[in-house]
Amino acid sequence: MKIVLAPDSFKESMTASQAVAALRDGVHAVWPDAECVGVPMADGGEGTVDAVVDALDGERITVDVTDPLGRPVRAKYGYIPDRRLAVIEMATASGLELVAPKDRDVLRASTFGVGQLMSSALDHGATELLIGLGGSATNDAGTGMLAALGATFADAHGVALPPGGAALAQLHHIDLAGLDPRLTDVRIRIASDVTAPLLGKSGASAVFGPQKGADADDVAVLDMALSRLVEVTEATLGRARPELPGAGAAGGLGFALLDFLGAECRPGVEVIAETVGLEQSLTGADWAFTGEGSVDAQTMLGKTPFGVVQAARRAGARVVIFAGRVAPDADVLLANGVDRLVAITAPGTPIEQALRDGPVALARAAAQVCRDLTSPTDLTSPARADS
Repeated sequence: MKIVLAPDSFKESMTASQAVAALRDGVHAVWPDAECVGVPMADGGEGTVDAVVDALDGERITVDVTDPLGRPVRAKYGYIPDRRLAVIEMATASGLELVAPKDRDVLRASTFGVGQLMSSALDHGATELLIGLGGSATNDAGTGMLAALGATFADAHGVALPPGGAALAQLHHIDLAGLDPRLTDVRIRIASDVTAPLLGKSGASAVFGPQKGADADDVAVLDMALSRLVEVTEATLGRARPELPGAGAAGGLGFALLDFLGAECRPGVEVIAETVGLEQSLTGADWAFTGEGSVDAQTMLGKTPFGVVQAARRAGARVVIFAGRVAPDADVLLANGVDRLVAITAPGTPIEQALRDGPVALARAAAQVCRDLTSPTDLTSPARADS
């Protein structure tokens, strides 16, 4: 029996690697000789660095950078030396959780810290950058990131603009002469599930700005400012593509990465699966065990467990999804390639206890699934189960 263990993190309870360990404990409690292949997973959001570093035996590098408001903060990224691959979560430098609600200022929040992380990765010899977009506090269309890498954004008098998206309304000139030349030899991959364009009613400012503290007036200011950025970008590069899916991700950071740095943008779980070799690990597997903290109908829209489901089905393996919470509408997964949905926490369990006991509960649930597999029913029909 070969079982691939490919969970995402269970937020605030366990990392993806800890979830792999718990699943392995549960399987081996019933089948000591089972071949368990651990593949920590993520979808480009929180936990991406840890998942890839643990899967590929990399290292974590901590750097002093600036947060969205220009304050000092320590942020980490992952580095895989033998592949010269750096893995960056933009939120560790420019994330919403770094700024207290009372201090949030989306008009001047900057992605400068993301550029500092990228520069450090280049210093370490990276020739490939995998950047997870999500959880940003910013709406500067990546201009802060580009500034940290040597670009200059100036007004009509040649004066460098202050940080933030609102200042781009005064943009007159973009100077790329100082942009780090090492970027020309680097492959950049974006891991993001956001397909929004940069501008308009479905763009970065209108859709995500309010989540970062923008009111209706702020949204209008930011969208106008980013429109000006597009105009000057077109004059500078000879083209601008604000309509590209993903250009609006992370407050428009996707736009800068795509148009200025030639990045590739794909769904996060696909990028991570490719990076950690999920498809190869699934070769010859009988089962894939995956999961994350909460599973519902939205899981089918680019979340890690469903990405694992799709890969497992291509490999001919059956799938069990474990979660702390399995919403009623998650049953749609049972009609789309999932053999069993397993809630690892009993209904009514206090959230603090559920988070604390997550690894034990996951191991117990995995062991129960394995015992069920040895029964005459052998999970012959898709089912939902509680721990």
